Parts: sequence; structure tokens; C-alpha cells
Amino acid sequence: MLIERDLYLRRLIDRKHNGMIKVITGVRRCGKSFLLTDIYSPYLLSTGADDKQIITLALDDDNNIKYRNPIELGSYIRSLLVDKDSMYYIFLDEIQKVEEIQNPYIQGVESKIGFVDVLLGLMKIKNVDLYVTGSNSKFLSSEIMTEFRGRGDEIRVYPLSFAEFYSARNGNFADAWNEYQTYGGLPTIMTIPTEKQKADYLRNLFSNVYLKDVIERHGVKSVEDLNDVVNILASSIGTPTNPTKISNTFLSAKKTICTNKTVSKYIDYLEESFLVSKANRYDIKGRRYIDANLKYYFIDMGLRNARLNFRQQEVTHMMENIIFNELLIRGYNVDVGVVEINAKNAEGKSIRKQLEVDFVINQSSQRFYVQAAYEMYTPEKQDQERRSLINVKDSFKKVIIVRDDIKPWHDDNGFMILSLKDFLLNERSFENF
Repeated sequence: MLIERDLYLRRLIDRKHNGMIKVITGVRRCGKSFLLTDIYSPYLLSTGADDKQIITLALDDDNNIKYRNPIELGSYIRSLLVDKDSMYYIFLDEIQKVEEIQNPYIQGVESKIGFVDVLLGLMKIKNVDLYVTGSNSKFLSSEIMTEFRGRGDEIRVYPLSFAEFYSARNGNFADAWNEYQTYGGLPTIMTIPTEKQKADYLRNLFSNVYLKDVIERHGVKSVEDLNDVVNILASSIGTPTNPTKISNTFLSAKKTICTNKTVSKYIDYLEESFLVSKANRYDIKGRRYIDANLKYYFIDMGLRNARLNFRQQEVTHMMENIIFNELLIRGYNVDVGVVEINAKNAEGKSIRKQLEVDFVINQSSQRFYVQAAYEMYTPEKQDQERRSLINVKDSFKKVIIVRDDIKPWHDDNGFMILSLKDFLLNERSFENF
């Protein structure tokens, strides 16, 4: 089944021949290799390249183990560049598999060489256009990106967006949405016939691939604590939290100690592996970030649900998580907004109260405020969803995304009311309505 991923194809085409190392990242099994070999490669062939100009090397294949040695890798690639008048497109899959070794020509502790040296060398060859993929952010640390000397250009790939999922699936929107919010958008899910097999695949993938990779790479000693942190995050998508709160949960619920420093470290590992994403809280009136109580979202709802054995199905939070991921896919910078207002407590005393705007979206000079409202059937619910936006006193566009299948309209406040269907299936839904 070929699922067109035009968004990423456009991003690759835009970066073609730009003299930079195209670094394609994303969680394992999200389709990075497929993007290069089955989508971008045919595009290159259709524009005049021939097979010999496209060099693909999968470094996670045991047939290519020798090329995990950086010297062997560089030598092998150069041996294939036989025509100086032809442009070569080099795809190096899972580049983080390349080991750092001692430079055989220079002795000393500091004389190590690794994949960065290979990439920088290949990049200097004028008839080479270089693309690499990786499943963790080990090779995107600030130190390594500094070593790229500003020549690394990241393209982040996500599991299938709902629009991509929907385009490859027969059926109506409601059925597709129910399946997507339950089993997510990892491409392999589309080929698995039964619900039980889908659930088993996701559970096994999380435990035996993702978490195993984290445990081995970071030498995690308390696997049980790591699993508990994962489960706590999965249970609290869309809920403000922080490492201290999670640490306190260990103490109150399990009567064990897992320090906030350890919790923070485990969350960093999960972010590094692209399993969860962090949303910072932004004080809209004060125009500053708030350090406490971040929000965490899972990169794929199927993976999140699998961690909880498909038991905890809060449709409002699941919808919010999917909207957050969709905004990231479209290239927006996304924060959680906070608006402080004056209010009265039960005794009639004046207090400062914080209202939340689900998402503050920035892209260049554009800004949008978005509320995710599963339903707005009653006047009370309508007032609740609008209240925070009403207290944002600037002129940027304000949007409420509702689960109902309605036509887009503007209310008396000038807020855009947009259906979930229109938002998910129209990439430019904010700009068009």
C-alpha cells in the first residue's frame, strides 16, 4: 500500500541541492526510510536521475555492519562516485548506527572519528546531495549540530496524519476517526487486519523496540520506574504536570522514591526517542514562559493507548493530543496559553485566576489561538470554551475546533468555529476560513 506523503515530499524537494545535510528524524517505524526509497527516489528518477545516481545504504541491516565503521563507510561511498559530471543522491539510513572509533592515524584520547566526520567530508563533494535518517536525537545534540557547522537541515517525520490515514482507508469520517484515535497512525497499522493484532503489535513495539532502545542506550537501571513514568504520562495527556508532581505520585501511590531529577531524566529520554512531545506554558498577557506545569503529548495515540492496554479512553484529551500532533506536522510552533484574570471566590473576595488557551500557535509573523472543544451543546459549555479567548485582548485569529461536523462560521466575538473534520482534512484550514 503506497500512502502519498506529499507534505514531506515537498519539504525534501525544497531542500534539494541546498548544500546541506538533510537530517530526517522521527520515531522508529514512522516511515522515514519509506519516504526516501519509495517516495523521494521515484521522484528523483522522474526528474532525470538514473539508478546509479541514487546510493542507498541501510546501516541497521546486518549485511552492512562493516559500514558502521566510519572509515569503511566514507571509503565505500566515495568508491561509488565514478562520474564527476553526475549528481549523486546519497541516502544513509539509521546513521546513528555508525560507531565512533579511534583515529588510526593519530594517537590520543581526543582523536576519535565518527559519522559527523564522514558526513562533513561527503558534504564537501560538489556532486553529492546528502540525506541521512535517524530514530533518536543522539545525533541531534547541540554539540553534534555545532560540529555540522550550520550545515545540518532537519526534516521531522511523524506517524501518518489523519488526512494521510484517511486517504488510504475506505469508509466514512466517523469510522476512520474512531480507528485512528484508537490505533494511531504508524504506517504498519494500515496493513494489520484485526483489532487484536493491531493492539498486540503496538504493545510489543513499545516494549520491545522503543523502551528497549531507551534502556540499552542510557543504561537505565530501574526499568520499573521508567515504565511507571511512561504510564503516568500516558494517563495524563493534556493535563499540566511536572517532574516534581510525578515524583510525588511515586511517593503517595507506590510508597517508593523516584526523585524529580530522575523523573526529568526519564522524560528527556522519551523526548529524545520522539515518543513524547513537550508543550511549554506561555503567559499571553505577560508575554513570558512559565516554567512550572508543562503538558506532555504522545507522538501517536495508538502507542499511548497500548501503554494503558486500551482502557483509558478520554475522548476530549485524545482529540486534544491529535490536534497538537497535527499542528506540529504542519510546522507550527505550539505552546499552551495561560491568561490571568480577576475573579471572585466563593466568599466574594477578589482573586487572580488562570484560564487556559489550549494552544498558542506561532509561525513566522502568524499567530493563532486554538481551543479544542469536543462539544458545545449547552450555553454553559459555550461560555466555558470562549471565556479564555475573550480575555485575550489582541487581534490575532482565535479558533475553536469542535467535534461536530459543521460548516465553518464566525460567532459574534469574531471567533472561527471549525469542525474537527475540516481542520484535519484541510491543511490550510486556518488561512482559508
